[in-house]
Amino acid sequence: MRDYHINIFYSEKDEGYIADIPDLTACSAFGKTPEEALSQLKVAKEAWLEAAKAEGKPIPRPRYKPLIYQTSA
Repeated sequence: MRDYHINIFYSEKDEGYIADIPDLTACSAFGKTPEEALSQLKVAKEAWLEAAKAEGKPIPRPRYKPLIYQTSA
């Protein structure tokens, strides 16, 4: 299985970087650097997946593609 797409962006409001996985609702993390945000997101992703499994919720397949990677037929 492919892995999930990750967005990392700077938030002026939070004065740091936000990383999120669009396919996993509300799975995001914060860091003062992009690397820290990514590291924290890996922890959040594992916790998200474990919680979903424990509650018997479906695990979404990786589907998100940023517009830049989408092509028209």
